[in-house]
Amino acid sequence: MSDEHYAGKHGDTHPAIRPWPLLASKVLHAFPIYTLRRDTRRSPRTGKQHDFLVLDSRDWINVVPVTPAGNLVLIRQFRHGTASMVWEIPGGMMDQEDEGPEQAARRELLEETGYEAERMTFLGAVHPNPAIQNNRCHTFLAHDVRPRQAQKLDGAEDIEVREASWAEVSRMVDGGEISHSLVLTALFWYERHLANLPPPPITDATMARKQSS
Repeated sequence: MSDEHYAGKHGDTHPAIRPWPLLASKVLHAFPIYTLRRDTRRSPRTGKQHDFLVLDSRDWINVVPVTPAGNLVLIRQFRHGTASMVWEIPGGMMDQEDEGPEQAARRELLEETGYEAERMTFLGAVHPNPAIQNNRCHTFLAHDVRPRQAQKLDGAEDIEVREASWAEVSRMVDGGEISHSLVLTALFWYERHLANLPPPPITDATMARKQSS
């Protein structure tokens, strides 16, 4: 694709920004939830090479669980990055055994809360941080969730579960009680759903692909 075609397609009158060719890629360390790698790419503008650190990860999922009464199921847990208690919605990383994001969403919902959904609706997906990460976070609406079993937490989890009305959740957002960026994104998708707005397009390949470590 020519620079002129690329610029015209995106309605930009400035010189086109082009992808940076990948010259080399090296895994520096494999952690349990990330692989840290160094990519060497060449700037198409200057021709110079630069190194970039990338966190390679399986995709994540978030779940907006809604009870038959219309309440949302929230969770709270201690987050070590901020060393604070954080209000969230259920979510996590896809397992290798998961057939796709929806199955992962059902699994995380049941494990973290003990609730089970009658059906799931895809709300949207985002790249959590495209500057240094290559994965996506998929958000699902879990309809008519009900308690089915006890939580199934691993040894590194302590999770509080509570139900809250949409009005209360909105107040928690306004008051800064909910500040997790991916949770706020999920609530944005849910608000769009309430307004009968469709989810953004996403390819079948992205939704169906099985995650690998």
